Amino acid sequence: MDGFNTVVKFFLNQKSTIGYSFMALLTVGGERIFSMVSFQCPCNKSQNFNYGLVFIVGPALVLFIIGYFVSSRTWKLFTGCCLNPRKLCPRRNSCYCVYVFAQITVEACIPPVMWLTVALLNGTFYECAVSGLENNHVVDLFCKGKTDECRVELPRVPCGKSSLSSADNQELLLMLRAQSQILGWLIVCIAAVTGLIGTCYKNCRSQVSYLQLKFWRKYIEKEKEQFDCFATEYATKLADRNLKSFFENTEPEAFPFPSHSSWEEISSLYTFCKSEQYYSTLQRTVEKGNKDKDDEMRCALDFVDGVEMM
Repeated sequence: MDGFNTVVKFFLNQKSTIGYSFMALLTVGGERIFSMVSFQCPCNKSQNFNYGLVFIVGPALVLFIIGYFVSSRTWKLFTGCCLNPRKLCPRRNSCYCVYVFAQITVEACIPPVMWLTVALLNGTFYECAVSGLENNHVVDLFCKGKTDECRVELPRVPCGKSSLSSADNQELLLMLRAQSQILGWLIVCIAAVTGLIGTCYKNCRSQVSYLQLKFWRKYIEKEKEQFDCFATEYATKLADRNLKSFFENTEPEAFPFPSHSSWEEISSLYTFCKSEQYYSTLQRTVEKGNKDKDDEMRCALDFVDGVEMM
């Protein structure tokens, strides 16, 4: 039993890693499905580039937009901002909005980068797109030292329907695939280096120690879990009270409920102040209320609530 609990605890502690791994598997699976089921290169000089580019960029763009939709911080930042612009830029501090929006954008880029990497490493979409380019430099690169027939038949190479010899056809196909894979690995390297530099910079600028930051992340995670439990429980109680009052035609019992201003307060993104020992907007609201709201806005931006738990 202890061994089972250890395994469960390990997976719970690594749920972000497992989530990214699952996302990677879905990306690979999706790319394979597109390649085998829906993707059919037209092998036409006027259509290859646009068709291949759509399959490379289209899913990446969709995943990028989905990344914004599924981020809770997107809606914390923008919900109600049209009616109250101060929520978007408190105390006219536009840097706050830009800072948080940049973090959301970086996280939203993870799925499309995965897609681009997988698509380029496989090479199917790239082969189709580049073979249809009319740029003389590109055509000269592939058909250097070959007959003029190569320039005409290049768009038909991805389909294996060109009139070139099988050796020339295979050589061109390998060149296209090699370029695609080089670009794929280049994206992987750039993403890895950028992630390392960003993580190092973020930790170097941290206003708290490593262990306190680790505790902070644990607290945020547990607070989110408990909020869902309490919200479900209290919503059930409120629904029961209202239905009971309606069907029995009686006055509803008194029911303690947070005020509108309290909901507004805890729905805002948290900002960290080094002189205070609070780990979330909810904790600050519970312990201090709204009396120090303006002072809090002058404090440094928090990077724990601002970044999803890693």
